[in-house]
This record gives sequence, structure tokens and C-alpha cells, in this order.
Amino acid sequence: MLKKIVFILSFLSLSNNIKSQNLQLHYDFLEDENYFTSTLEMFRVNDKGATFWFVDFDYLSDTKGSASSGYMEFAKYFNLGNSNKYTFTLQFNDGVAYWGNLGQAYLAGPTFNLSLGNFSLSTELLYMYKQKNDPNGQLTFVFYMPLLNGKAELTGFADIWTIDKENSNSKDVVFMSQPQFWYLLSEKISIGGEMRITNNFYPVNGWKYTATFGLKWNME
Repeated sequence: MLKKIVFILSFLSLSNNIKSQNLQLHYDFLEDENYFTSTLEMFRVNDKGATFWFVDFDYLSDTKGSASSGYMEFAKYFNLGNSNKYTFTLQFNDGVAYWGNLGQAYLAGPTFNLSLGNFSLSTELLYMYKQKNDPNGQLTFVFYMPLLNGKAELTGFADIWTIDKENSNSKDVVFMSQPQFWYLLSEKISIGGEMRITNNFYPVNGWKYTATFGLKWNME
């Protein structure tokens, strides 16, 4: 039930009229319980900007096959100028976990997209608004690099954002990163997984590491 990324390989290509949609199934290895996570992602690029959304569902063993938690993000990117090197984004996040609602978040800010050879990087500086919270900010890095002559790819993101401390006027800093490695078995099917790295991500204080094994179906 964490943020996914696949859109970067399309967006940073600086090409128009690109579309991508995929379905992922991950098996999560945790100390106390293993479970499945499914992810559906969609990305579209045109000469005005781009649209991206994804939906995650976790399936804990005690739910007998039903989803135990869900999370979604929707992002709209608007080109600033004649290319998508500089964009402005509006985003909406919402979800529910086994410990309760995650809360709706509204984000807005500029993005800068850079390609260095085969390595692509996107940087987002975002203002975050949540109901009943003071203003917060988020810094996002998204990266992509093809490997093995295009037979594999390394992709991922890192988010750093602030949250309000309970019963305090100060802030906590939260970190989350999810590097993924995929090997293309065919044009449509990839095998791989991800490493989820978090710090101060509720309900766990401190660092947490979770590895997954995954299959991805590139639907377009």
C-alpha cells in the first residue's frame, strides 16, 4: 500500500503521445507476515503535459483473500513552455490501512525533468495540504535507467515530507523510497521486485525495510 512509479520512463523521454499501463503483483516479505500487493498504473503523455494514476491493494492473510488496505494517487502535469522539461503538477492522494484512514492529501508544485545519457531524473518540490493539519512540504525524486541493453530496468523514487507531531507544534520528517528492478521476459511480461525503505512512516518509528518479489504485465 505504498506509492509506485512507472511513469518516469515515459515522461522523461521528452516525447509526446506516449501511453503506458501495467498491472503488478508483489509478494511482500515481512518479519511477522507475508502478503500480496497488487498495483494498477496508468500514464499518458501529450503535447500539453501528462496524466498519471495508480491504485494499490494489500491482501493480508486474515482477510481471506479480500483487500485489507488500499491507496491511490492521481497526478496531472502541465508543461511550462514547449517541452516537458519544466512542468507544474497537481496531485491528490487518499487511502485506508488496517490501522485507519490515511487521510486525503492535496499537493501542488513545480517539477524539473533531466536526462543524463541513459539515466533520467525527475525532481518535484510540492506544497502539501491535509485537513486538520498545518501546511507541509514534500520533495520527490524519481529515477529510471535501462540496463542490459534494454532487457532490464532500474527505476524508483524517494519521497521526503514533513508531518505534524502529535500534541506538539513541531514537525517530523518522513522518508520513503522504493527502488525497483525488472527483467523483461518478453515485451509484455517482466519479473523482478522492489525494496521498500521507510523512516518514521506511520505506524513504525525509525527505519523499516521490506523486500518484494514481483511480476509485471505491460498492458500497452
